[in-house]
Amino acid sequence: MSAVPSSVNQMPGLPSAQLDPQVAQLLELIARAKRPPINALDPEDAKIAYEKSAPILDISPPAVHATEDLHVPARDGHAIPARLYTPREASWAEPLPLLVYYHGGGFTVGSVNSHDALCRLLCGEADCMVLSVDYRLGPEWRFPAAVNDAFDALHWIFAEAGRLGADPARIALGGDSAGGTLAAASAVEARNAGFAPVLQMLLYPGTCARQDTPSHRALAEGYLLTAEMIRWFFAQYLDQEASRDDWRFAPLDGGGNGADVRNVCPAWVAVAGYDPLHDEGVAYAAKLRAAGVPATLANYPGMIHDFFKLGRFVPAVAQAHADAVAALRTAFAQP
Repeated sequence: MSAVPSSVNQMPGLPSAQLDPQVAQLLELIARAKRPPINALDPEDAKIAYEKSAPILDISPPAVHATEDLHVPARDGHAIPARLYTPREASWAEPLPLLVYYHGGGFTVGSVNSHDALCRLLCGEADCMVLSVDYRLGPEWRFPAAVNDAFDALHWIFAEAGRLGADPARIALGGDSAGGTLAAASAVEARNAGFAPVLQMLLYPGTCARQDTPSHRALAEGYLLTAEMIRWFFAQYLDQEASRDDWRFAPLDGGGNGADVRNVCPAWVAVAGYDPLHDEGVAYAAKLRAAGVPATLANYPGMIHDFFKLGRFVPAVAQAHADAVAALRTAFAQP
């Protein structure tokens, strides 16, 4: 991975804001370590490396009332692993709100374990149950396996919420990066199925069919997520090139128009100024607004991709965590 370009603020497509000082220091440390990037590994080694590295920069996992590992039935008979987090005792009389969460990792790496600390934080601070979904990954399972698992988990939780102590009238969807793509697609599926989630919380989501925005061009190297990594992830995930034009992969513009987002649930979209995915997150929030969907765009100009999981090293991430929690609490409090 290359060091941070010295001409950073002269590059077209970049924000005028400087990198957060701790983020800049982190990128320099990564560059000096000269470890092979994830796209230089075979997929199995990449999965192992990601699981080992995920907790290093993340916050310490907060305590919650209870966790339960369970399985969600998929349409093809597969049992989708999932983890249910509970902030306090639920009851039939007082069911709890619930967030369905899809982890990031380019549809190739990541798991409920890699995102355990974040899910615990959201559970405790937003006072909601969290169902973290371990959807199937590439290259063993290619598109649309991850999408189907995400949709099947969505249908299951709306059917089973009451049994689990969750309130079916207060269910939110969320995810980061590739998980943000799945959450955005799941919001459309929810609308199609007649469900009414209260929020889609999209953390630096991937939404476009092709990575040719100004932020992709300007931030192709040196900011944690590189153009080569993105190409590698999609090579593991996509079953064929034509799937780029499927709205379930590219809800912004797949097939030209992307997903029909009319009447989907409100959105809270977080983007990072130094993330190649910045522009497509901004554009997706604009697409939602143009369709009449309430969409809040939270911009963190000094941050990089995956910054929600850098809280141990970057103190400013705590504010983003607090903002996400506030968005969830507000959505859950709506009558």
